Amino acid sequence: MPIKAQLFITCLAEQFFSDTLKNMVGLLDRLGVQSEFPADQTCCGQPFFNSGFQSQARSMGKKWLELFARTEGYIVSPSGSCVDMIHHHYPELFPEGTREHQMAVDVAARTFEFTQFLVNELKVIDVGARFPRKVTYHASCHLLRGLGAKEEAKTLLRNVKDLELIPLRDEETCCGFGGVFSVIYPEVSEAMMKAKLQCIEESGAQAVVACDAGCLMNIGGGLVKRNSPVKAMHLIDVLASQ
Repeated sequence: MPIKAQLFITCLAEQFFSDTLKNMVGLLDRLGVQSEFPADQTCCGQPFFNSGFQSQARSMGKKWLELFARTEGYIVSPSGSCVDMIHHHYPELFPEGTREHQMAVDVAARTFEFTQFLVNELKVIDVGARFPRKVTYHASCHLLRGLGAKEEAKTLLRNVKDLELIPLRDEETCCGFGGVFSVIYPEVSEAMMKAKLQCIEESGAQAVVACDAGCLMNIGGGLVKRNSPVKAMHLIDVLASQ
């Protein structure tokens, strides 16, 4: 029986990282994983939850859960922040003892961020990629702190042929995006982003890699505004390189 993976593509990835999603499907196929796409999926409700709109988040969460609860196999996403929402906040949105709470617990148990799925579930650390560049890694907050994924992405990068992984000063410091945080506190967000960009450029890397679309939009946009030669890339796109 082939391994099945339901693709939880996330809002930002669908709108701004379509090539990354295609590369994710291609990588899974090469690894013998059968990808399926639940076509009616919507936002997981994280923006509402982070803004304090519990009722709206609960409504969106219920719809998301009912869709994915009908699927089989793993649920895999290219975004640590959205997976963190499923793992840690869905169960608390619904009272214990309810059908929705049990659905949240069951679905969360089979939902994984892409790098965790590869390294921890498939036991794959080398996908046969080649990327002859100097690369540094930004640890996205929700992936690192929420999901506890500290080494998976770097393990995959270390096994990319001809890639030189360069340490990043303040690697685990937030880039300033934080979803709605960047809208509510733009001055603070911009200051945090500038500090992160300084670290990235000081590293001497040709590309900065992360595993969350929000971080990549923020960092990538900041690099473009500075006319920086450094490119912001999703790890999936590096792993798809030959």
